[in-house]
Amino acid sequence: MSSPWDPQQYERFNTQRSQPFFDLLDMVEPDADLRVVDLGCGTGELTQALHRKLEAGRTLGVDSSASMLEESAKFRLPTLGFEQGDLATFSSDEPFGLVFSNAAFQWVGEHERLLEHVASLVADGGQLAFQVPNNHDDIQHVLAHRLAREEPFASALTAEPQEPQVLPAQDYARLLHRLGFREQRVFVRVYPHLLESRESVVEWIKGTALNAYKKVMPAERYEEFLGAYREQLLPELPDDRPFFFPFRRILAWGRR
Repeated sequence: MSSPWDPQQYERFNTQRSQPFFDLLDMVEPDADLRVVDLGCGTGELTQALHRKLEAGRTLGVDSSASMLEESAKFRLPTLGFEQGDLATFSSDEPFGLVFSNAAFQWVGEHERLLEHVASLVADGGQLAFQVPNNHDDIQHVLAHRLAREEPFASALTAEPQEPQVLPAQDYARLLHRLGFREQRVFVRVYPHLLESRESVVEWIKGTALNAYKKVMPAERYEEFLGAYREQLLPELPDDRPFFFPFRRILAWGRR
């Protein structure tokens, strides 16, 4: 099955999606000749920004989507590379001075186990920095979850949708402490986005959360699902222009 991730759709809101990345990057403390891995690097554009700002000795971007990684070729450098892989199972012969992940962990379940694995990639004295969306109880996500379990969509699912999963911020703080990160900063931030209209919310979600359903439905049924989703979501949102779209995220950083 081809990847449901569409780089062009995802980057329609590139400016809004990028700000949390740069806020997370600002939390990282510079170290000399840093060896970095960016788990869930997408197209690699932001990985290049990370590499340049930190003046890293070597940076590797890892993503599971071949279609997203196709875009990474133009960002490759002698000290910046990319490879396809699953962040939940990614391994390396050498630990990293920085393990970084922006808006990717939510696609992997069992975050306690995930953080244990990711922490094993961090060198002694190294850093872990990650950011995850924290708005999965908002109407746009609740509706998609409910609609996918109604007919005719429920019987069309070829597998259980891999819906975003996120822990409360305090649980990430506890996990960082238990995993030996002697310093940490974990907080929730609300990003205030001004979109063109409420229809833009559908376009935003098409580039991210709705991929979970696109991946496990036949193409024709997914188009019906998308139409029903739009029809039910828009009346739930105020018809404002511009449309105010607050987006909660958890940003976390720790040093061993």
